[in-house]
Amino acid sequence: MTATARTFIDIHVLQTVPPSCINRDDTGSPKTATFGGVTRARVSSQAWKKATRDEFKRHLDDSEIGERTVRVVERIAQQIRALDESIDEAQATETATEVLKATGINVKIEKKKATEGQEASETRHTGYLIFLSRAQINSLAELGLGAIQGEKINKAEAKRAFNDSNSIAVALFGRMIADAPDLNVDASCQVSHAISVHAAASEFDYFTAVDDNAPEDIAGAGMIGTVEFVSSTLYRYATIDAERLVENLGSKEAAIRAVEAFVRGFLVSMPTGKQNTFANRTRPGVVLVEVREDQPVNLAAAFENPVRADGGALPLAAGRLVNHALHEDREFDTAPVRSAILVADPAAKEQVTPILERAQESTLNELVSMTAETLRERLKGE
Repeated sequence: MTATARTFIDIHVLQTVPPSCINRDDTGSPKTATFGGVTRARVSSQAWKKATRDEFKRHLDDSEIGERTVRVVERIAQQIRALDESIDEAQATETATEVLKATGINVKIEKKKATEGQEASETRHTGYLIFLSRAQINSLAELGLGAIQGEKINKAEAKRAFNDSNSIAVALFGRMIADAPDLNVDASCQVSHAISVHAAASEFDYFTAVDDNAPEDIAGAGMIGTVEFVSSTLYRYATIDAERLVENLGSKEAAIRAVEAFVRGFLVSMPTGKQNTFANRTRPGVVLVEVREDQPVNLAAAFENPVRADGGALPLAAGRLVNHALHEDREFDTAPVRSAILVADPAAKEQVTPILERAQESTLNELVSMTAETLRERLKGE
């Protein structure tokens, strides 16, 4: 591996989702996008990144998981009191505020006057969500504890505590802080908005609910309403810049562990919108993972001409995906370093045959292992 070589991990997913509303807009409608001249179902990148971060809890230690919150003062104060139970809440909150301000981040204080039956209250929060690792929260709390014990809060130390020991989520998805740009973290992972490979139109479910305790002489429903939903086969894509991930985490082994968690989490997660209404959780039908050194390559153009199918759209989409991947690399004189493909939909087996010359057919565990092994080999050469 040369000094200028890069390593990108591209993840391409085809996934069929039954009637659902996993990501809705401000009117309650499933999100959409126009692509190739037709309306597609869409799931925002933020929705799937949140679902992936939630999945991390099953695969990573608590110390490696980040928190995204405006209640940073509250979290630092809680940790100060965890370090020393003799410190009261008010002192911990005031000290946490001063520690956070030392990093350059503004803290907003909102006070509510006492009303009948409710005491006066005060909340302290940042003006936007901030990504922090639990290790960073603990480091800031230790500075706060030192301040309570008479030490001066050093701004450089506060910034260092805020920047060191990034969580895997922060290292992957980045952090932007308008008040203090020097605390920003450039994301090493990009996630596209998932779009349906075909034209998709929303439908409405008109529902009624019966009041179990209604008098016998009342025949009407206790409640009526509508809920909007859509069915789709989605193309999902994400890419990771391995070198930037190492830089953000400060460790090659931590980066490899992060990639393993992300690949697994991205594939098996799903946003939770309206899941109790639709029980729509599915798993991908086809997954193509490619380790590249030229550039990340989104293959959405394979579906600019929408898939039209009398039966299942996923097998046709699988053929489009692999043929487009092969054609692009042939025309641009490029090739992935290594590829693996998971085919869970039996109807798609024949469609993916052309790419099996370069992509190893794998189970989920084998696909994750291939990615980790390839990354370990390439990082070793740096």
